Amino acid sequence: MKRLTILGSTGSIGANTLEIVSAHPDRFQVKALTAGYNLELLLQQIEKHHPDLVSVMLADDAVRLRKRVGADGPEILSGAEGLIACATFPDADMVVSAIVGAAGLVPTMAAIEAGKDIALANKESLVTAGVLVMQAVAKKKIRLFPIDSEHSAIFQSLQGHRARDVRRLILTASGGPFLNHTPTSLRHVTLADALAHPKWSMGRKISIDSATMMNKGLEVIEARWLFDLPSEQIAVHIHPQSVVHSMVEYIDGTVMAQLGIPDMKGPIAYALSYPERLPLDLPPLDLCQMGALTFSQPDTELFPCLGLAYRALIAGESFPAVLNAANEVAVGAFLSKQILFTSIVDIISATLDQHQTVKLNHIDDVLHVDSWARDRAQDFLRQNLI
Repeated sequence: MKRLTILGSTGSIGANTLEIVSAHPDRFQVKALTAGYNLELLLQQIEKHHPDLVSVMLADDAVRLRKRVGADGPEILSGAEGLIACATFPDADMVVSAIVGAAGLVPTMAAIEAGKDIALANKESLVTAGVLVMQAVAKKKIRLFPIDSEHSAIFQSLQGHRARDVRRLILTASGGPFLNHTPTSLRHVTLADALAHPKWSMGRKISIDSATMMNKGLEVIEARWLFDLPSEQIAVHIHPQSVVHSMVEYIDGTVMAQLGIPDMKGPIAYALSYPERLPLDLPPLDLCQMGALTFSQPDTELFPCLGLAYRALIAGESFPAVLNAANEVAVGAFLSKQILFTSIVDIISATLDQHQTVKLNHIDDVLHVDSWARDRAQDFLRQNLI
């Protein structure tokens, strides 16, 4: 029986994780849950999975939730302290890190320091503080399993092979909703257009990141830390069918690929049950019905955010944290209809241009850089420079 804490239980990854738990009650037990503001869904999860500890963002929401669950319900906490308490809850064996954005860094690091194995969906932890996270993983001798479909595919394609025999990693990308657009036409796309991903059902922020292809750029940075390879050995291929989730090319020319339908339950289940595989109630992949599988190089003029991610990775140290923070500000502004879609890349690029390298010795250094980058990106918005 594996005992789980789920950070971000009401999001897409968290909800899918709980579906897997429900399908395999003999394998998993939920010990702690954290959520943001979706109290109704969280209440349903509490009633179904009976965690011992729960945390929400706001103290007032915690008060309301306590009244709803009653005296027999779990302990309800709030804020940063509640998040850390759940991440380090002694009764949990594994923490599913599914909070979106840089907000997931501190609780993920707290869970690692507490000796918990990590099922990682929060790519920003590695994007912003990869060296510190991986040092902590090695020091605590815990296991970190990737949940992103691309990194899970690479992880699976590496099994049984020597790391020194890897020539390169190939991350696949669907191309999102704007694959067949031109750079000029992107100035006229709407928020609804950008949210309409053709293959994956995701949250709003990640959907926009997919539309700009920043999500793939963040995954390149994440792959650098997960698999200890430099940027020149990490490639991206456009694959609209989203069947080949990623590949590993070896020095003898062999390419190992992991294929499957575009459903996050597969990589989540593999992270939870490794090295075993769980039976899942998912439709099989029918390659005959699928027909052709196509691949192409990404258009860097159409998707300049991918180039910015490589730029930040090559610059190293604090630059990926700046990239991520500026992107979160810019995407937030687009989601609230303050800027054009094409202004997202402008804000990120301008913020990177203003940054000077900061050496990352501690998580506090990352948080300081993150704060600086958010302030600078907000300055560009306020000054109408974009």
